[in-house]
Amino acid sequence: QVQLVESGGGLVQPGGPLRLSCAASGFTFTFPSWIMRWYRQAPEKEREVVASISSYSRTIEYGDSVKGRFTISRDDAKKMVYLQMNSLKPEDTALYYCSARFNGNDYWGQGIQVTVSS
Repeated sequence: QVQLVESGGGLVQPGGPLRLSCAASGFTFTFPSWIMRWYRQAPEKEREVVASISSYSRTIEYGDSVKGRFTISRDDAKKMVYLQMNSLKPEDTALYYCSARFNGNDYWGQGIQVTVSS
């Protein structure tokens, strides 16, 4: 079955960097219909898409609030998806989820906390 495991979260000071990783298993990672995404959800806020990446990195998109600061990437050989977060702000504090979408069905990781605070 599809499994997504996030790692790399934690506490970081404003302006600092952090890299999240997502290990994927249980499906053909490079199959064109799979879209990998990072979402986040802050307390009392709706879940929002942070970034998405298609197979072979053909299409990459970002949410408006992270453009120019975050970079999504993937390593197909390792079946990994990464989210490099730079210039972090307190408002980036949230639970971050790795997601895989296939034919309209979404699969989720357990989520990992990112806290930006001095």
